[in-house]
Amino acid sequence: MLFVVACTQDDDGPIDVTNSTEVFQGEGFFLLADLDSGSLIHLVSDTLYVHLDSIWSFSNCALSNIYFDVQREDTVLALRPVIHYQTKVEDCAAPMYRPDTVIKSMMSKSVIEGISQINIYNDLDSLLDTILVRRGAFKLDTFKIFVDSLFDSLDVLPFRTKGSPSLLKVLDSLTPRVYYWRPMKSVCKFTMDKCDKVVPDTIFPRSWSLTDTTLVPMRQKCADSTLFYCKSAGWVDDSSSLGSVYERKDTLWYTHLYYVEKIPECGAVNYFETSAYGTLREMNVIRELYTPDKTEKFCGPSTQKDMFWYDLSLGYAVPDSISMDSLRGVWNKATVSTAKKKTR
Repeated sequence: MLFVVACTQDDDGPIDVTNSTEVFQGEGFFLLADLDSGSLIHLVSDTLYVHLDSIWSFSNCALSNIYFDVQREDTVLALRPVIHYQTKVEDCAAPMYRPDTVIKSMMSKSVIEGISQINIYNDLDSLLDTILVRRGAFKLDTFKIFVDSLFDSLDVLPFRTKGSPSLLKVLDSLTPRVYYWRPMKSVCKFTMDKCDKVVPDTIFPRSWSLTDTTLVPMRQKCADSTLFYCKSAGWVDDSSSLGSVYERKDTLWYTHLYYVEKIPECGAVNYFETSAYGTLREMNVIRELYTPDKTEKFCGPSTQKDMFWYDLSLGYAVPDSISMDSLRGVWNKATVSTAKKKTR
């Protein structure tokens, strides 16, 4: 850092730190860089956007040029942005404060030929960002899939629809639970009708507590369902009249519903969205499929070479970091739906 102290009289004005005829030029530097094409999969024909952040080029008006030093390393294209500055005659001594810029670039076929990956580095040769390059085409489709009612039948899992695309529901695990409850006598304050015969009625709650014993009202209702013994608001629970403690066993079922589609080898799904689904309903699907060109020699990010898996329960595509052999085996052995959609 250079610190200059100068003396002046009141009417002299500021003293120049440098001679106006001196010229400063060289290379600046930047801190961050991002590669983006506006799509998950970058085709060789797509426009590539390079975002540079925290650029330093000596002064506000000294930025002369930004160009790319391009080097090829096997199937990887390495980009090194070069910041060039040169001072001018006008007074512009203030340094730039973390400016950024976006550069739009379309690379020629000769440069991109045979390339499967583009990397960008800073001036210290540190890798900042990477983008994969593919060759092929996209196709956007909208279609409907009928959700069979048997997907709610846990005893038939694993279960899937036939064909492709298809739905697969699997049972991941079971957790048995035991709830404790005591019957509590409940009497009617006033009778709305007379019954020739009454039967006991147990009103179990919708939610249970694992820590406390739940009190369950025990009522008497008319055996004839066309009659009623008491209004729903007319019952009074008697907490002083309790029975013995009973157990109520329950099971937690952990399931997952997957969307499974056979795709071209080395293909991928660039965009996927579904509407809310339910049994005996149609699920709307919007899917953009990438099909590689015949000249494509690389397999990009794909769960498997010929299948796409999407977890509808969690709402994300199953990443390739997870072994898909077990899921593929379940899909092959799952009971296939034979039910047909009901006509309206």
